[in-house]
Amino acid sequence: MGMNDMVSAERVHIGFFGVRNAGKSSVVNAVTGQELALVSDVKGTTTDPVKKAMELLPLGPVVVIDTPGIDDEGALGGLRVKKARQVLNYADAAVLVADAWKGLCAADRELVALFQAKRIPYAVAYNKADLLAEDSIPARTAEHEIYVSARTGYNIYELKELIARLVRQEENKKRIVADLLAPGDTAVLVVPIDSAAPKGRLILPQQQTIRDILEAGASAVVTREDGLRKTLASLKEKPRLVITDSQVFGPVSEDTPKDVWLTSFSILFARYKGDLNAAVRGAAQLGHLKDGDTVLIAEGCTHHRQCDDIGAVKMPAWIRGYAASARQRQAMGGSGAGQQAAENAASARQRQSADCSGAGRQAAENAAAVRQRQAMGSFGARPQATESVMSAPRLRFAFTSGMDFPENLSDYALIVHCGGCMLNEREMQYRMRQAADAGVPVTNYGIAIAQMHGILRRSLEPFPEALKLLD
Repeated sequence: MGMNDMVSAERVHIGFFGVRNAGKSSVVNAVTGQELALVSDVKGTTTDPVKKAMELLPLGPVVVIDTPGIDDEGALGGLRVKKARQVLNYADAAVLVADAWKGLCAADRELVALFQAKRIPYAVAYNKADLLAEDSIPARTAEHEIYVSARTGYNIYELKELIARLVRQEENKKRIVADLLAPGDTAVLVVPIDSAAPKGRLILPQQQTIRDILEAGASAVVTREDGLRKTLASLKEKPRLVITDSQVFGPVSEDTPKDVWLTSFSILFARYKGDLNAAVRGAAQLGHLKDGDTVLIAEGCTHHRQCDDIGAVKMPAWIRGYAASARQRQAMGGSGAGQQAAENAASARQRQSADCSGAGRQAAENAAAVRQRQAMGSFGARPQATESVMSAPRLRFAFTSGMDFPENLSDYALIVHCGGCMLNEREMQYRMRQAADAGVPVTNYGIAIAQMHGILRRSLEPFPEALKLLD
C-alpha cells in the first residue's frame, strides 16, 4: 500500500521519546532518511511534537512523531512535557532514545513504566554508540533493546526492523460497514451540503465509508437530504441501508422506509474505533441532566467554527431542548397521553431546529442565539422554543478539539464526542477508558442525536448487541 492510500488516522503511529540531548531527533532523521526534525546541541530544540506521515519500510504507511524532552524544566518546559506525554495516548509503538554513554536515567525509567502501563509496545535505542569503545558495546541485548548511532548509521536498519516487529500484527478485522452488506447490495449515503462542508470534496468518514462499501462488492449511492425521496424512488430495488450525516437524522428518518436499515456515519465510527455499547449507555444521561451540570462537547479535529456549527451551536441547542422535554415528562408523571404529547412536541422542536434552510428561519435563529448567549453566557446555544428554554435545566457547555482532551473529567456530567474520524483507534479507546475510569457517561454525536429525535432504536437495528441495551 502506498503512502497516499491510507489516511493518517489509520496509519501506525510511532512516537520517539527520551530526555533532552539523547539524540531523539537525530535518530528520527536517521530512521526516516529525511531531515524531519531540527537537530542541535542545544537542550530542548524540539519544542512541540513533530509529526510526519510517510512510508517506512519494512513497515508501510506510518506517522512518525518526534517529541520534546521528557525532562524539560520551567513553566514552558512543563507544557512541552505535557505535550510529549499526550502522544502516549495515541502512539501504537514507542521508541525510547537513551544516551548509550549515560545509560537509562530516572526519567527514562519513568517512560518505560508509562509504556507498560498503557500497553504500548516499545523499544529502547541506546544512541551515540559510536562514542563507546567497540568492545564495550554488548554483543547481545534484551529483545527490545538495541545500540545505534544516528551519526554513523550503525544498526539503524536493525532498529527499523525492530520497530516493524513491535507493531506487526494481524490485519484489522474491523470494518466500517462492509460486514453489513452482501455483494450486489446498495447503500444510500445522505450527505448535506452546508456552510461547514469542505468545498469540492467529501469529508473523511464519507470517503472511508464509500471505499468500504465498494470493497464489499456493494454499490454506494450518494444524495443530499432534500433528494433522498427521489433517489429512493429511482432505485429498482430497496437499498440494504441508508447512512446519514447525524445533523439531518430527523428528516432522513421520515423519508426512509421502515423496512430499510437506517444509521449514521458517527454510529458506524463509534463501532469502528470506539465503544458502541458504552456510547449507547451514555446517551441515556441526556434525559437526566440537571441544573448546574456541565456537558463536554469534544471533537477530534480542529476547524473554523461556523455560525451553525454542529458542535458549538446545534448540539447545545438540541441538548437543552431535550433536557427541557425530559423535565416536562418527569413533571407530568412520565406516563400516559401527557408523556406522548410531550415527546411528540419535543420531536417536532428537534426537527424544526435541525432544518436550517430559509433566510427567514436563519435570521430568527441568529437573533435567538444572541438572546440565549446573553441569558446563559454560552456561545452559540439556540433555544428550541420559548417554553423549552424557560423550563430547561441551566446547563453549562465546555468545548475541546484536536488533541486537547482534558485529563481531569470529574467536572463533567456527560461527554458528547464527535465520530472521531481524525483520531486513531488507540486515542479514541483511550478517551473512552478515561471517561469510564472517571465514572462519566460518554456518547457521540450520532447516537445522541438519534436519542434526542426518538429514533435511536431504529438506528441501532443493524447492531443487535447494542440494540439489546435499550431493553
